[in-house]
Amino acid sequence: MRLKVAGLFLVTLLLKTEGMQVTSTGPQTIQKPTGENVILGCTFTPGPQDTGELDIEWSNLSPDMTQKDKLILTYTGGQIHHYDPALSDRLNFVADPKLGDASISIADVRVSDKATYQCKVKKAPGVDSRKVTLVVMVPPSVPKCWVEGGEEKGSTVSLRCKSSQGSTPLTYVWRRDSGGAMPPNAVQDPQTGELLIMNHTDSNVGTYMCEAVNAVGKAHCRYALHAYNPTNKVGVIVGAVIGALLLLLLLLLLIWLLICCCHKRRYEKEVANELREDVQAPESRPSSRHSSRHSSRHSSLRSVLGYRTHHGVHYSSVRKHLPSESGGSFILSGRSNMTSQPTAEGSRLTPLKYDHRYGYPV
Repeated sequence: MRLKVAGLFLVTLLLKTEGMQVTSTGPQTIQKPTGENVILGCTFTPGPQDTGELDIEWSNLSPDMTQKDKLILTYTGGQIHHYDPALSDRLNFVADPKLGDASISIADVRVSDKATYQCKVKKAPGVDSRKVTLVVMVPPSVPKCWVEGGEEKGSTVSLRCKSSQGSTPLTYVWRRDSGGAMPPNAVQDPQTGELLIMNHTDSNVGTYMCEAVNAVGKAHCRYALHAYNPTNKVGVIVGAVIGALLLLLLLLLLIWLLICCCHKRRYEKEVANELREDVQAPESRPSSRHSSRHSSRHSSLRSVLGYRTHHGVHYSSVRKHLPSESGGSFILSGRSNMTSQPTAEGSRLTPLKYDHRYGYPV
């Protein structure tokens, strides 16, 4: 019984050894930067019993075992068929599959091409397959070098380096390009790209180079480091305070000028109104020369004394005795005939009446 089992095992092993075999020995995982071409190897050797029609299939294996694999290229009956529109113009066999080479090339690889591909070769009754993983990475872009903070002597200087593009893992390495070796008190972080130089001095002055590196490429930038004397911070603060006070005084001066301008305009307007009111109204009918002259004198006197006069109203003198050329006295009556009434000395004067409209007797 044991002999039968051993014989069956040897026959099965012999048939498998002599059957279809994929003989490619290249790497199972290939890393490529974007934009380059890649070849996925799949050479094969059919067995003596493999006399059927040659059938080759290339598939994009789904990472989810519950999903179907995606067929992208086949060779059947001497014909090549493409199934993925995104790869049809960039994917093809590198040689004639009938000659035992089912390898394919993908031109101008993209990040979306990252996948595990399977090559299956069938020639009845033999069949074999091989899987190749393609990793498409973005090389680092030219990084930017800068100093964060100042470059004052005695302070801690922070040199920074950063690439805007690049597939991870991405590391940064600082080197001193000129001026000697790296400062002994310098510490760098390869993950963040920061170089810290403690207690900065003139001996640290020079050009520093930062190199960004990943699995598919590298790029670098340079920064010229200086050493400046510390700034007088007290002077800067005092200058800022003085500047703020001067600005405040300027604002107050502008406000004062605006107020003065407004008061001046208001005063000019009031004076113009006073002058307009002091203009004598035209006489409606002729009157005696003496009455007109006397009324004009009183009006001018009241204007000088600050009393406001009104057009069309005649005012009487408040004196008890006003000597005249004839030795008598007279008063101006408030009647509309505007005539003077002379009286003899010792006679009673016409009484004055206080008018509330004007604020004085008339």
